[in-house]
Amino acid sequence: MVISQLSISLDGYVAGPDQSLQDPLGRGGLQLHEWVFGLDTWRAQHGLTGGERNIDAEVVDEMTRDIGAYIMGRRMFGGGAGDWDEAWQGWWGDEPPFRTPVFVLSHHPRTPLVMNGGTEFRFVTDGIESALRQAREAAGDRRVAIAGGASTVRQYLTAGLIDTLQLHLVPIILGGGEKLLDGLDSLRLEQVAVVAGPTVTHVTYRVLR
Repeated sequence: MVISQLSISLDGYVAGPDQSLQDPLGRGGLQLHEWVFGLDTWRAQHGLTGGERNIDAEVVDEMTRDIGAYIMGRRMFGGGAGDWDEAWQGWWGDEPPFRTPVFVLSHHPRTPLVMNGGTEFRFVTDGIESALRQAREAAGDRRVAIAGGASTVRQYLTAGLIDTLQLHLVPIILGGGEKLLDGLDSLRLEQVAVVAGPTVTHVTYRVLR
């Protein structure tokens, strides 16, 4: 199964305006993820202790369960455009929270990057279908997660390659930035679950072919 989950504003943005290397989520974009930072499940994934245990934490447990590989775009991995700066190893420090192979879409080749804790970034230059084929092989019977960003998720939705889409609806208005669903006029979704958390609403859809 191929899944994707993102936090999204009420006006449809998954990042704010003026994204940059210094502010990768854009102005106000960090608000989209504040709901998760204090949860025990998120903290444990990042090597921290403590945290709150509530319905949001249970959602995080479920959405990260049994994932055998991730796929992300170059902008989510970061480091700027063009040829790679080999010193750039992602936003997550020496021990990223993924702990599985992560396939990074790029137009520029780079040797695999092995990190502490089981994460290995592998760089794919021959398109989204190749990345998915490699991710499925790495994941085996486990799930593949399309991590982001918005452009990457749109490409996989357009190609009909995502089975389940989960949106965490955050009650903020960003007013600009990067919209998730632009250009997906033919996308058909079937709602399968709604979970009301303390500050966000989690909606799970089956993507119809």
